[in-house]
Amino acid sequence: MDDRKPSTQKLRGLGLQLPEVSTPGGNYLSVTIRGSIAYVAIQFPILNGEYFYLGRLGNDLTTQEGIQAMELCALHVLAQINDKIGFENILGLNRVDAYFQSGEDWDDSPLVVDGASNLFVKVLRDAGLHSRSILGVERLPRNFCVGLTASLTLKG
Repeated sequence: MDDRKPSTQKLRGLGLQLPEVSTPGGNYLSVTIRGSIAYVAIQFPILNGEYFYLGRLGNDLTTQEGIQAMELCALHVLAQINDKIGFENILGLNRVDAYFQSGEDWDDSPLVVDGASNLFVKVLRDAGLHSRSILGVERLPRNFCVGLTASLTLKG
């Protein structure tokens, strides 16, 4: 196996497993492709239909819990890529947009979003390098503390 190609075996080698692919919660697609660019809709920290990491970072949840929540969101992005596109068909990740809700005095969002960024680089290697934006919002659906979207370029 070429170590540069991400796969479910590589994820398992890192002690990770892709979650079940979630379905949209409204009238939209989980992944859209326009030309050679794919867009992954917002992914939340859900596992087997159960909601995790609810509340505000800094008030209800620690920064470490935020990192874990963002890692779970990143695994969902990877699950969508694997299911709808196939790892072998991606050239690289372009950008991620990370959303969070927090208490007024909490300011560790870059550390939390590194949970996703670090995971993408571990799994996708150079293809996982990306730009990103971090957006604090008043409220996320279902009171999730974080959410994550991504865009990527496809091969050929």
